Amino acid sequence: MTLTPAVLVKRTLFYIAVVAVVVVAVFPFYYAIITSFATGTDLFRVQYWPHSITFANYVNVFTTGSFPRNLLNSVFVAAVVVLLALILAVTASYALSRVRFRGRSLLLLTILSVSMFPQVAVLAGLFEVIRFFGLFNSLWSLVFSYTIFTLPFTVWVLTTFMRDLPIEIEEAAIVDGATPWIIIRRVFMPLMWPALVTTGLLAFIAAWNEFLFALTFTSSNATRTVTVAIALLSGNTPHEIPWGPIMAASVIVTVPLVVLVLIFQRKIISGLTAGGVKG
Repeated sequence: MTLTPAVLVKRTLFYIAVVAVVVVAVFPFYYAIITSFATGTDLFRVQYWPHSITFANYVNVFTTGSFPRNLLNSVFVAAVVVLLALILAVTASYALSRVRFRGRSLLLLTILSVSMFPQVAVLAGLFEVIRFFGLFNSLWSLVFSYTIFTLPFTVWVLTTFMRDLPIEIEEAAIVDGATPWIIIRRVFMPLMWPALVTTGLLAFIAAWNEFLFALTFTSSNATRTVTVAIALLSGNTPHEIPWGPIMAASVIVTVPLVVLVLIFQRKIISGLTAGGVKG
C-alpha cells in the first residue's frame, strides 16, 4: 500500500508529537535518576548520561534521618485509604445504582461536588474536626482526610460501572435467595475488577502524593509521610541543599507508582473505558 504525501506528512507529524510528549513526560524522571547517582560537584554539572554511578545518596537516605519510617507511614496510609475507600464505595455504588429512592441523582451529584472543593478551602475546618477527635499528629488523621477526598471519585466511577452490569444477573441471584451483601461480594465484585483496580490505584496515588494535609496534620518525624520528609530536606542556600539525597528519595517514592501502573495497565484501561461503548 502506497502512502500519499499528505498521509505521510500526517503520520510523521503524529509520531513527532508522540515522541515530544514522551520526552517531556519521561525526561524529568530520567534526569532525577541520573542526579541521584551523582555526588560532589557532579550534582551541579548538566549531563544527560551518567559518567560515574554511586549509591551513596541512596545509602544516605536510608541511614540518616527517619526516611524509612516515613516510607512505611506512606505505605500504611495509602493502603488503608484504598481499603476503606473501596469498601465504602462498593456498598454506596450498589445503593446508588440498584436501589430506587427519591433524590438518588441529587445525592450522587452532591457526592461528586465534594471533590470540586480545593483542599485549602476546607483545611481550617478539617483541622478543627481532626483536633476535636484527638487525631492530630497521627496517621489516622491522614487516613480520615484522604478517605473523605477519595470517596467521591471512587463512588462515582463504581456507580457508573455497576449501572452497566446486566440486571438479569442480580435477579437470578435474588431468586436463589442471595442477600444484598452476597450479591455485592460474590456476583458484582468479580465482574468489577477492572473498575476496582482503576479506582484503587488512583486512590493509592492520590494518598501517596498528597502533601498539604500531611504537612498540616502531622508535626513529628514519626508520623510524617515521604512527601513531607522530602520537602524538609533543605538548606539555607542552593549549594547547601542536598540535591543528591533529594533526588534519590524522589526516585524511591516514584518507582512503586510506576511499577503498579505497569503491572495493572490492562485493568486500568479496561476500567477507564468500561461503559463507554453500548450496543
